[in-house]
Amino acid sequence: MHTFDTPLDVEAIREDFPILHQEIYPGVPLVYLDNAATSQKPTSVIEAMDDYYRRYNANVHRGVYKMSEDATEAYENGRKKIATLINAASTREVIFTRGTTESLNLVANTWGRVNLKPGDVVISTEMEHHSNIVPWQILAQQIGFEVLYIPITEDGMLDMEAFRGLLDDRVRLVTVAHVSNVMGTINPVKEIIEAAHNMGALVAIDGAQSVPHMLVDVQALDCDFFAFSSHKMLGPTGVGILYGKRTHLEAMPPFLGGGDMIKRVELTGSQWNDLPWKFEAGTPAIAEAIGLGYAVDYLNQIGIEKIHQHEQALTAYALERLSEVPGVRVLGPADPALKGGVAAMVLEDAHAHDVAAILDRAGVAVRAGHHCAMPLHQHYHIAATARASFYLYNTFDEIDHMIEALYTVKETFAR
Repeated sequence: MHTFDTPLDVEAIREDFPILHQEIYPGVPLVYLDNAATSQKPTSVIEAMDDYYRRYNANVHRGVYKMSEDATEAYENGRKKIATLINAASTREVIFTRGTTESLNLVANTWGRVNLKPGDVVISTEMEHHSNIVPWQILAQQIGFEVLYIPITEDGMLDMEAFRGLLDDRVRLVTVAHVSNVMGTINPVKEIIEAAHNMGALVAIDGAQSVPHMLVDVQALDCDFFAFSSHKMLGPTGVGILYGKRTHLEAMPPFLGGGDMIKRVELTGSQWNDLPWKFEAGTPAIAEAIGLGYAVDYLNQIGIEKIHQHEQALTAYALERLSEVPGVRVLGPADPALKGGVAAMVLEDAHAHDVAAILDRAGVAVRAGHHCAMPLHQHYHIAATARASFYLYNTFDEIDHMIEALYTVKETFAR
């Protein structure tokens, strides 16, 4: 049994998540360990979205009748809650998007298309999610700038000496994950931002795996852009956030054209709306933005710092238990203090998809594959990993259950 302490009353928290109380197969309870892919939703989020559709379903920003005004207020309250959560200087710096991927594509296709030219350099890393590699590659092919990558060390950390070697006056942007979605590595983004700014470059942060799990202060970080997704932080799918410093956002052209992102349209030209609506063309994900606001309320009620402490305890316990299983290799830092709640593993003589399939029969849901991080897996010369990822509602007993199932995997492939 575990000897790690947690500041959370996990059993009470689990009561707020109806999906967790089910048998995935007859007599097999669900153990959900795929939180890096998407999180489950508390009743308060589900009910808030249901309430919108039942009671005041109307479009926002356009109606002068009460339901529309109520919808607009609830939608914009979601933005206010996000701004407070990440300590943005203004709600005008908080843009609703469809998720982290769209947020990063927005930066590439607005700021990047205007500011990058042949001979320039964008620095990314070998551990990035594809959404922070592919948009820059596409744009580089069209414009002619170069994308360089910070290498990673064998223990899954960024090679900061190599990063400083890449920094010169050609670099216009550094774009990096706050936390690796495969290894859980917590990158030194404050140090990266300072070094990049000293060379006159801007910095975009992929915070999809950090905002749900730890305190983030965009003003203290001094980042230029910060992207994250609702569905990884107890909110619904289909909505996410791009934070940007107001000076950058004001200077950037719109991403999409249509309704709500304009002040005036004439056949000879158009005038764009104020921030943040300049980047929010068309009917937005209203129910989803409202749900995200309630997810923020829930996280604040539990306490982000307590959630982080709980996940570190879970991760420390998971790494300890995984080290007992012969033939298991876990990618990333061995020190749980240096990583988020992620354990991506390789089992000797067993493919990751087989591992995940056998764990599934025991009710344990983990992710198998390259996790939209093929360059990272290529670095380690592996095709795929089985990734367990933890959140506030996971327990030490669930980790024990996963370990038992891993022994079943080993027995299966030893025959």
